[in-house]
Amino acid sequence: MNTAWIIISFLSGCVLGVLYFGGLWLTVRRATIARQPGLLLFLSFLVRTAVTLFGFYLVMDGRWERLIACLIGFVVARALLIRRLGDADEASDPSSLPANTRSSIG
Repeated sequence: MNTAWIIISFLSGCVLGVLYFGGLWLTVRRATIARQPGLLLFLSFLVRTAVTLFGFYLVMDGRWERLIACLIGFVVARALLIRRLGDADEASDPSSLPANTRSSIG
């Protein structure tokens, strides 16, 4: 197995993870103002899942090693997005602060 293919598979998994979880983040943010949030969430799920599964299928090309590398990249992208986007939302949302801190803000 060529090391370059493993690296490409890992990076492809990272891209797929950013697309999937970034799309999920955007969908959840928009669902609060959507007329039909259930439909939005369902269609977003279908599109994100279809793109991700098709991406895994293309990257794998019949080799389990590439699939594992892609999956690891997918999970790494998830962890990085949680760290990046989770901290940004918590800093701007006063309800995420402890109760004794919230009373002193407002």
